[in-house]
Formats: sequence, structure tokens, C-alpha cells
Amino acid sequence: MRRGIAATALVAALGVTLAACGGSDSGSDGGAKSSGELSGTVTWWDTSTVGSEDKVFKKVAEDFKKKHPKVTVKYVNVPFGEAQNKFKNAAQSGSGAPDVIRSEVAWTPEFADLGYLAPLDGTPALKDADDFLKQASASTQYKGKTYAVPQVIDSMGIFYNKKIFKDAGVEVPKTIDELKTVSAKIKQKTGKTGLYLRGDDAYWFLSFLYGEGGDLVDAEKKTITVDSPAGVKAFKTVKDLVDSGAAKTDATDGWNNMQTAFKDGKVAMMINGPWAVSDTYAGKEFTDKANLGIAPVPAGSAGQGAPQGGHNLAVYAGSKNLDASYAFAEYMTSAETQATVAKELSLLPTRQSVYIKSDVATNEMITFFKPVVDKAVERPWIPETGSLFAPLVTEYTKVLTGQTTPEAGAKATGDGYRKLLKDWK
Repeated sequence: MRRGIAATALVAALGVTLAACGGSDSGSDGGAKSSGELSGTVTWWDTSTVGSEDKVFKKVAEDFKKKHPKVTVKYVNVPFGEAQNKFKNAAQSGSGAPDVIRSEVAWTPEFADLGYLAPLDGTPALKDADDFLKQASASTQYKGKTYAVPQVIDSMGIFYNKKIFKDAGVEVPKTIDELKTVSAKIKQKTGKTGLYLRGDDAYWFLSFLYGEGGDLVDAEKKTITVDSPAGVKAFKTVKDLVDSGAAKTDATDGWNNMQTAFKDGKVAMMINGPWAVSDTYAGKEFTDKANLGIAPVPAGSAGQGAPQGGHNLAVYAGSKNLDASYAFAEYMTSAETQATVAKELSLLPTRQSVYIKSDVATNEMITFFKPVVDKAVERPWIPETGSLFAPLVTEYTKVLTGQTTPEAGAKATGDGYRKLLKDWK
């Protein structure tokens, strides 16, 4: 999965009636069953990385036909950064929405609040629901109902080039201070930059925010916390990494620039997640996969912190083929399918039972990330969570590129949040 948080403004809540009466773009036959058999078309919007992940997901999705010969899956890969708004626009207009969407965990409560998702409780989509990891299921719930099925779960770690580390004679940094020291030695010994810090996506800021003891908001107290002293310190931390030369950044096309720099051996480290493993292995530096090392994100003054991420599969409330859509969501999140995806892409399953399968239990990347996920910081599962990244990414980029100060950046982010969450402090 090419991770990026869409920068979107908060959309006013709309009732379920509009979504439910609109048609999907599946061209289905209304979900009719012939002799109890599912039929018609299911359109699935996938948001995985083109060129690596999408090939696996497309094949797996199309294999659904082996189980249900009269159902055709229409696979559509939608760029991650466009999918959130594209789905909302289609659902609001009642035209062009898919039957099933791969929803980033933060989008699910927002889509549900807007009335765009079909409740899944009591449907085949939630088969063996007790098998799902508790933290994975958390993002699928909204106001006592279940609106999605967990597909993959993830967090972040520091990817490092073992050869560069060996040439520089350094060890993996465990703290931010060590990260600066290690980067300086790498520069001195090899001429390469220590860390590539993605500067155009605020998701990459969360590990630093949590590491300083901060958070975006306190949902229970309905309080804005991103501009607290901990938030300011986190902004100062990332700015210092760039100013000290420990890290380089780019305000545009951060994903491609970061991946290219790391895969070509121009930087020794990057912060990333399991969605990047497959693409990273395609780089010339990692023809020998053993050269890729992964460790926890270096800890801040309050400890080590990493965000919980992942994707769910959600069914559009206006789908004309709900029965087949429920079955497709169940198939794509089944233990069998998750084991296949884990083997091919090293993505973390959301079902407990999959982790004991031999191909998964021996996967080095999965065995590293699973404990990280277990301790990852959950984002608040409120409808506005996805919209919190728009003000944050603007100020995060400005701080990293010297257009504003950490103090001003934190304050501006907090002010932006108060416009979104009008009754919050």
C-alpha cells in the first residue's frame, strides 16, 4: 500500500437516505440470486500500491469467481490520495460509487457517519468475527454498529540498509539522540545522508508526536492536544533532524523520492511500514533481501511511539448487489485470503488464526511488525479523524521547510482543529 493521508476538509454529515437510494457503478442485476446462487457484478475500489501490491490484490479478487461463478468482480485501482474524496463525491451524488471500497481505518467512521456504508452486523461479511484482532476491529465500529471488515493492520518502523550501517560502523539507533549521532557518522564515513524524512504526509509525523507524549486530540475529554507542549516539542524534533543534517526531506512527491533514495542507497534509513516492503525489495540495494533491516522508530523523550494504521473493507449502502458484496468482503478478509496476501506481500493479517500458519509465522517482516502493532497508538475513531490530517500536513511541511516555526505550526494546527471540532476545547 502506498501510504498517504488525503488532505480533505470536513464534510457536513448527510443522511443515509441519499446514499441508500443512489446506485453503484457495478451495473449489477440488483443482487439477484438464481436458484440461491449469487450473481451479477461487484465493483471493488482497491487503493494498494500500483506495480507491486495491486497485482496480488487484483488476482485474489478475481479468484472470487471460483467460489461464485456467476459473480464478476470489477477491479478498479484508485490512487490512495484520491480515494477518500472520490468515494464521498460519488456516494453523495448517488452515482459512480463502488459496491466495496478499501477504506483506510480513519475513513470508516467518517463514511459511516455520513450514511454511506451498509451496517454489516448479521451479514456473511462478519463471518468468524471473534477471530479478528481486537485493535483491528476497533476502527470498524461506529455508534454500536459494525460498518467494515478489517483487511490489514499496520504500524511503522525504521527501515535501514545493513551494508551502509556496516560500512559506517554504526548500530541501529534506539533514540532520537542516537539517530542524530548515527547519521553524523554515516555522513562522515560514507558521504550518505542518514535518514529520509517524508515531508508531505503528516502520518509520518505521528511517531514523533507520540514519542514526545503528545496526540492529535483527546476524544474522551473532547480536547485539542496537538498544540500542547508535547506537540510543540515534536515539531521541534523533526525540524532539528533536518537542520542538523541528520535527515533530508522534500515537500513534494515525498513517497517516490523517499523510496527511490532508499532503494538506490542514497540514504541509510527511512521510516515506513509493511506496505513498503514489497516495493523496497525491488530496489537495487535489496536484490539480496537480507540487506534490509527493520527496527522500532527511535524513541522520543517520552518513549517509543508508532501509529496504528491499516485498511478495512466497507460495503456501500447504495449498492445494488448487497448480497454479493457481503460475500466478497468476507472472502477478501478470510483466513485463507489473508494468508495468501501475507505470504506474497508481507502485510499483517487482521485474523489471529492466520499468525500460526507456517508461511506467516516464519515471515521475518511480519514477526517484526506484529509486536509493534500490538503496542501501537490507536487514533481516535471519530468521524473527523481523517480530516485532522489536512491542517497538520500543511503546518508539518511548513515547519520542515523553514516556512514557519514549530511553535507557530503547532498553534496553527490547533486552530484548524478547533474550526473542525467546534464544540471541543
